[in-house]
Amino acid sequence: MSGLVNALVICAVVVVVIARQFRTRRISTDRRLWIVPAVLVFIAVREPGVIDPHHRTEAILLLGTELLIGLATGAGWAWTTRIWAEPDGSVWSKSTKASVAVWIVGIGLRLGLFGFGALLGVHQDSSALLLALATTLLVRSGLLVWRSHSLSPVIGQGTAYGDGVPEGSWKERV
Repeated sequence: MSGLVNALVICAVVVVVIARQFRTRRISTDRRLWIVPAVLVFIAVREPGVIDPHHRTEAILLLGTELLIGLATGAGWAWTTRIWAEPDGSVWSKSTKASVAVWIVGIGLRLGLFGFGALLGVHQDSSALLLALATTLLVRSGLLVWRSHSLSPVIGQGTAYGDGVPEGSWKERV
């Protein structure tokens, strides 16, 4: 797949993901949450070019940093997402304004990393960005599912994450 096609895939996934994050969505634990990241990883690793053969060490360090940024972005996005349980036991989520800040910082860090790699003369393929995006989506989904297990709905009343926490206990502020 060409770099242009990879760039279009990345843009399409980012637009869909960002647009969907501000709609109220039910958190489910089915296997569908793995499909998009799995497709992104498949697209990224099926072609050579993830690692620049002329700057192997630098390319591996840049890729590792890219994956760490993806991990941090996914974790930040998950922790800035509001979740709550409905009386029927279903758990729902919706991103907050803080989630926008997480995305802006993540994109800024990625741009800075790309610029740094260009200064080093490392050829950077879009595959690294696809892998980082897959990491972001997997971490966010995993953390939201994990957070959703801490909610227990009260019959007849919706419960938000952190409601019912004893006084003096930790309660997240978003």
